[in-house]
Amino acid sequence: MRNTVHDTFIGKTFMRRLALIIFKVSGWKAAGQRPSLPKYVIIAAPHTSNWDFVYTICLAFILGIKPLIMMKRAWFRWPMAPFLRWLGAFPIDRSGSHNVVAQSIQAFNEHTRMVMVVPPSGTRKKVMYWKTGFYHIARGAGVPVVLGYLDYRQKVGGIGPTVHITGHMEADMKTIRGFYADIKGKYPRKNGDSFVVSGPKMLP
Repeated sequence: MRNTVHDTFIGKTFMRRLALIIFKVSGWKAAGQRPSLPKYVIIAAPHTSNWDFVYTICLAFILGIKPLIMMKRAWFRWPMAPFLRWLGAFPIDRSGSHNVVAQSIQAFNEHTRMVMVVPPSGTRKKVMYWKTGFYHIARGAGVPVVLGYLDYRQKVGGIGPTVHITGHMEADMKTIRGFYADIKGKYPRKNGDSFVVSGPKMLP
């Protein structure tokens, strides 16, 4: 895995202080703790706004998590590309979702420690379903899914329960969706209502 700001003491210390300031000024609070697991997939949900990326990055610094964050390839242009990679983001081509799942599983298999952030509904448009690529990545890599969230109604973001994938997708997804039932995104009408078997999406 490439080095990011999370690998430099001065950089991550400065960014954590900045993240705490952003949360305090904007009235947000962080909840939960970093999972004591070497490898896992974090769901970043609900995803309805570009602001989700900002708060997700802030939470990563506040909770001490070094994430790899899926983002649309279109954002990786000069001068943003180096900065986004420095923060831990990596570009994803929407047209290659199945390849993304395979490459993600391979990356998990090649590293002893790895945290991947995958928004299940990676679009700012209204969606009526969740993409389930995160589920296939977690199942294929044999890692759990950690339920990360941003609740704009309460202005609380953080880490929820850990779900160990059983292979019974409908039951697992019911458990996961149940946790998010009362959590509201910035634009609640854009939250997904059901799920389909498909590839992963990405921020923002």
